[in-house]
Amino acid sequence: MTSPLDSTGTGLDAPAPVEIPVEPTRHERRSMERLRAALEVFLCSGIPTQLFVSGLLLAVHVPSLKDGQLDATWVSLVTLGDTLLVIGLAVLLIRSHGESPRELFFDSRPASIEAVYGLLLVLPLLMGVGLVVLWLRLSLPALHNITENPFSAMLHSRLETAAFAMVALVGGALREEVQRAFLLTRFERHLGGPKVGLVVTSAAFGAGHWVQGWDASIAIGLLGAVWGFIYLRRRSVVAPMVSHAGFNSVEIIQFLIGGGV
Repeated sequence: MTSPLDSTGTGLDAPAPVEIPVEPTRHERRSMERLRAALEVFLCSGIPTQLFVSGLLLAVHVPSLKDGQLDATWVSLVTLGDTLLVIGLAVLLIRSHGESPRELFFDSRPASIEAVYGLLLVLPLLMGVGLVVLWLRLSLPALHNITENPFSAMLHSRLETAAFAMVALVGGALREEVQRAFLLTRFERHLGGPKVGLVVTSAAFGAGHWVQGWDASIAIGLLGAVWGFIYLRRRSVVAPMVSHAGFNSVEIIQFLIGGGV
């Protein structure tokens, strides 16, 4: 009995064709890198992390309001939780790219020199922000839409203010500068370059302070641009972090001296 011939006439089964994987084109790789970078920017933007922490606090019945105002304890817990999540996410994402968090955040510059540089920036930045706010209030008074410090109604004692100030320093100086450095590197490598990143992150930084008034938001946005520029030039978060902490500390002291509580 003869076996049926295959299509080649050899009488043997033809081997199954081997599928050769198609390598993505350069354009496709770039598109995937941009998409991943955009997702990482969103994850570390503070929006999803703050929503997550807020939802978690609500789930365990931590009150967000006190006497009709945001509760200082609530704000402190959200700030601390957001800080931990943003920094943790940034480190995980950096490592997922095979990069070193230490190199991205600190490069090889001596931390002591960077800290001194940051301290020297505090006074010029305070003066600069003051002049910008003064100019805006004189030339565009409509932007001065908040006349009372929004934290006055939330803080009821000096002890509460001191505790909140410590949280603000951690959430501001630490989280915001680590966050800024991470976001700037994503823009620099995949999303239009460092200039685009500096504009976007500074605008978002200023908009995030809208509760202090639009004039303050503009000044703070410019302040964020200065800190971002310093990071891009020096590749270390130490100087912006120390400068940010010093700036916030002076603002808190002024608030206390001015009778905020």
